[in-house]
Amino acid sequence: MSKILKYASAILLAMTFAAFAYGGKGYFDALADADTLALRADALISDQRGGVDVGEGRLAQILTVQDPAFYEHSGVDLTTPGAGVTTVSQSLSKRLAFEKFTPGIRKLRQTGYALGLERVLEKDQIIALWLDRLEMGRGPDGWMVGFFHTSDVIYGRPPDELTDEEFLRLIAVLIAPASFDLRSDDPDLDERADRIARLVSGECSPQGNGDVWYEAC
Repeated sequence: MSKILKYASAILLAMTFAAFAYGGKGYFDALADADTLALRADALISDQRGGVDVGEGRLAQILTVQDPAFYEHSGVDLTTPGAGVTTVSQSLSKRLAFEKFTPGIRKLRQTGYALGLERVLEKDQIIALWLDRLEMGRGPDGWMVGFFHTSDVIYGRPPDELTDEEFLRLIAVLIAPASFDLRSDDPDLDERADRIARLVSGECSPQGNGDVWYEAC
């Protein structure tokens, strides 16, 4: 083996080790945060701001769009049709483990943190924390965060009291909160909500893992 090849192999090995170490840091950070996060999640659930509180059958609608295999995976899902590259646990990790998340190498720590969350929290705790930290777009008083908060700001009612159309608009905005507008008529948002309505009713199915816009719907 030439010196150049040996040098390149050593660099590749070092980079691989660093990547695993960075992902591992995320995992152990989640373990360290577990007690605080569990208390926060349990408080939200006690305050009726958990997954079961969005309305009968409606958490299933959210997960059909955001993370269809949420109850089956352990934090990562790269195969389920329509799931995309980010699970609910990874999405929550992005909000908990970083002051400002940008794609790239940080995905490793995000994934490690998600695996850690799945190790130490119950699924209902993860859902409660996730719903509370979701970016939901612009509101009358600035940027909105939180599914329940946004429901109250935009519609003046909790999610379980919304019409089906109103509820699906809240789900629809999640994919592009900076582009869609819940405050007024938004044809693009309404089209997205219509596609989701057809998806959750079983009229259509995603065409592969990356089909998060539901081209067949």
